Amino acid sequence: MSNKELLRNFDIKERYTFMIPKIDSHSIPLIREKGVASIVDWFDLQKQSFYILGWSYLRNHRQMEELFYRSIIKVHKELPRFKNETSFETWVTSIIIHTCRELSNHRSLQVSEEREQPIDLFNALDQLNESEREAIFLRFVKGFSQEEVAHILQISVEKMTELLFSGIQSLRKIMGDGLTFHGCREYHKFYIDYLERTLDRPIKIDLEKHIYHCHDCQEDLGTFQDVMLTLLNLSDRLENTQVPSGFMETVRDRLAEKEKLRLQKNKKRVRKGLFIAGVFALLIGIDFFTGTSSKLYYTWTEEDSELRSFLQQDLGERLNLESESNGVKIKIKSAIADDVQTLVFYEIEDIDEPNQYVMNYDDGVSVENQNEIMSPEANPRYYPPDLKFDLNKKEKNVYQGKISLLPLKKDNGTIKLKITKLQKLIRDSFDRNRITAYENVGVTGEWNFEIPVTKQPSIEYALGKETEVEGIPVRFDKLTIAPTATVLQYGINNEQSEKRIDALNFDNLVVNKKKMKADLYGGISYLETSQDMNWSTFQTHFDPLFGEKPKEVNVQFESVHLAFDDHKTIELDASKEYPQTFEYAGSTISIDKVEVGQTTNVVISDHEVKNRAYETLQFQILGEDGNESNSIEMDSEGVLVDKNGTEYDMNVNPVAYEEIEQPRFFVTVQRMKLEGINTGEKVIPKKLEIFGYNAMKYLDDVVKISLE
Repeated sequence: MSNKELLRNFDIKERYTFMIPKIDSHSIPLIREKGVASIVDWFDLQKQSFYILGWSYLRNHRQMEELFYRSIIKVHKELPRFKNETSFETWVTSIIIHTCRELSNHRSLQVSEEREQPIDLFNALDQLNESEREAIFLRFVKGFSQEEVAHILQISVEKMTELLFSGIQSLRKIMGDGLTFHGCREYHKFYIDYLERTLDRPIKIDLEKHIYHCHDCQEDLGTFQDVMLTLLNLSDRLENTQVPSGFMETVRDRLAEKEKLRLQKNKKRVRKGLFIAGVFALLIGIDFFTGTSSKLYYTWTEEDSELRSFLQQDLGERLNLESESNGVKIKIKSAIADDVQTLVFYEIEDIDEPNQYVMNYDDGVSVENQNEIMSPEANPRYYPPDLKFDLNKKEKNVYQGKISLLPLKKDNGTIKLKITKLQKLIRDSFDRNRITAYENVGVTGEWNFEIPVTKQPSIEYALGKETEVEGIPVRFDKLTIAPTATVLQYGINNEQSEKRIDALNFDNLVVNKKKMKADLYGGISYLETSQDMNWSTFQTHFDPLFGEKPKEVNVQFESVHLAFDDHKTIELDASKEYPQTFEYAGSTISIDKVEVGQTTNVVISDHEVKNRAYETLQFQILGEDGNESNSIEMDSEGVLVDKNGTEYDMNVNPVAYEEIEQPRFFVTVQRMKLEGINTGEKVIPKKLEIFGYNAMKYLDDVVKISLE
């Protein structure tokens, strides 16, 4: 393959089709002056581009509406602080990306989702880690420059280039290409700039000389280019994506309703009882005369056992900062900071009505000096409302909770916390310990706090232990004990192509005979490291461990999510009678329908889930020319099965997902609607190509690691 052949038809600057129209910098003051209405008008002009970006995360029209609604509010709120350091389009895109992350985190807890209009390549993109997927989509599909992508993701250009390379490599494996191509590693870092024709001439000449003599690099770079072209072609296919009729009108109506909301008048709050004040004075006197520790004071006065533990360990201080707006009083009780997060304990009281409100990070809650004092390398953790907490059962108008913010950059600082919106809890009428919904705009107002915090130290312990899970090497690298969490860092070997670990779940850690449960909500995160490329590094969060020097760590596994490569091609013929069956992975799968028309319908099913080897299939439909068909709509049905084999049909008898013991979701029916690339063109499916399948397996292994 010649160098000219490698670069044939590959001009990345000409391939970008979804650039967001630029806005004149002189228009920014006008937008500020006209307020929300002008921002909505601008979003309306760019709605298709932003809809496509949001769809890459959410795949759900209702959540897309929520994305636009939240993003417009955030743009309006942050507009006074827009400094023209980057383009307005790049700035807005960064806000949309952040909102997408927030909504997609909540989406990950849902069992079933709408599957309308997915594009097949999205299925492969979904299997990348979040950072790789974002970098690839912004660069190759949205057409932002490398510098703009780096700014949006708040990383260096070098880091962004690494994400593009690793993401394309992963896509190549997922899509079945390049598994046997291994170019020379020292030239990998030049691939993207070379294909984009931005490589410095001396390096370009050296690379081309090498490629000319190295067959492995020719094949490696060729398949790498194919994936990049596929990504660029995706933007062409997305050009026909239609925003649902009336979409922006619905968003406008929600914003208008928000503006019309009548806020309650401020009223006085009942002061603390004399008894508590008396106890406080008494204990201060005891401490002064006898030197008695303040732990006794916190034992008497702090009802929240978690916060009380922090205070008794001198890991934070009692603050009791208060702010009142529109009949709602917020109290910041304390803030505990470490290298993992900044944990803020709060109390919210509706002075006049029996309502309970909670805070939602990045939706009405922001840190005004975040860039100055907080680290962008971490992500805040999600803590769901605790309705079983005794304090939240006592009063119908008071809620006590906690919210996670980013960790501090330095040892201490003052957090400027601004709150403009609270969400109202709506409890289940039959089970008061469950939430049926959030009222998105429970109450609006303005509550401002300056919170002094001191970052508490963490202690790291090297583990150096290796084991195997389902025949795949897993190593335990490091244990970090921080005040707010215990963090286990581990690696998974990804050299095998026929079987891979997508996710490894832990039940608990036992350190010095103390058990700490794994975080149920988003406690697993991927780490970018410069270690061996054959290993992927992750972290899992567990409950905190106070004042312990570990001598032995016992790691209890819970389950593993596996991906299997098992190729099979089934010929399709629309003239045959259906259903027809075929055997795959030990199961009998039915092709229920192959119906050719203006829109071609294909339906496959497998209702027998007992002892089934797979939960979901990875497949595509090929047309007459052997190319992947353009799916315009896909939906599925399925059933949840718990660890004991009990099945739950969520359409018949909805059950809270977190209440099911280690559920597995088996897809039973998959429906696809196919449409030709050209208008009016019929799709005649010829092949069902299965790449592999995904499955979850329960584990009960315990790995013992001695630190002595």
